[in-house]
Amino acid sequence: MYKIHPKTLFFGQIIQYLPSCQSTNDEASALINQQEPAEGLIVVTDHQTAGRGQRGNQWEAKPGQNLTFSLILKPMFLTANEQFWLNIAVSLGIYDALLPLVGDALRIKWPNDIYVGNQKLGGILIENTLHGYNIAWSVAGIGLNVNQTEFGYSTATSLQLQAPLPNDYDLPGLLSRLSETLEHRYLQLRSGQRQAMRENYLQSLFRYREEHWFRADDKRFRAVLTGIDPIGRLVLSTETGQRTFDFKEVTFVID
Repeated sequence: MYKIHPKTLFFGQIIQYLPSCQSTNDEASALINQQEPAEGLIVVTDHQTAGRGQRGNQWEAKPGQNLTFSLILKPMFLTANEQFWLNIAVSLGIYDALLPLVGDALRIKWPNDIYVGNQKLGGILIENTLHGYNIAWSVAGIGLNVNQTEFGYSTATSLQLQAPLPNDYDLPGLLSRLSETLEHRYLQLRSGQRQAMRENYLQSLFRYREEHWFRADDKRFRAVLTGIDPIGRLVLSTETGQRTFDFKEVTFVID
């Protein structure tokens, strides 16, 4: 069970706990379709049987060892073409909560991942419902590897692998802390402090201003990640000039 008391205005004040479900994003979306749920409501589960990530990837997590939850938002102050600002706010909220635990190796990997070094610690999947030109509802799905220490692939890591605790991490306590940092960043976005958030995001970005290998159109190329454009596309400086890429158009080559 998740009984938490975060120091927030509305994030995490209402928790819907499910021992098992296919997808917390699906459960949160069903709540939106059935009623008008309170903003900040969190759906959390111990075992997500059909969790999905960006590009339809499956999310691997052992039951009861990690945090898998979805947060319901009502960002009517954002238009459809501003939706990447939610990614920025959610990513920074997670970054703020985890930085004291794992240190400066923590990074936000565009567009939806949380990394420590070259390993993935967590993922984000935000799904929006539009009303006219504005975003009526958003479901921010978040999966974080916390106490799991064995994975089926070498590019995954967890808090317990990066900063071990003798008795594992307290999952409800971590969810409470995340509720606080996520709300802080969301309120910062709602109050229009975009420039400060943009600077924070870029300084936290994986491989920012570094030259690395990327892959697009089945070709590898060297480039320097120089920023994010106004609609959230990745901006790379290549030997042939500056190029922008949408979510599914480019991948990082992880050494």
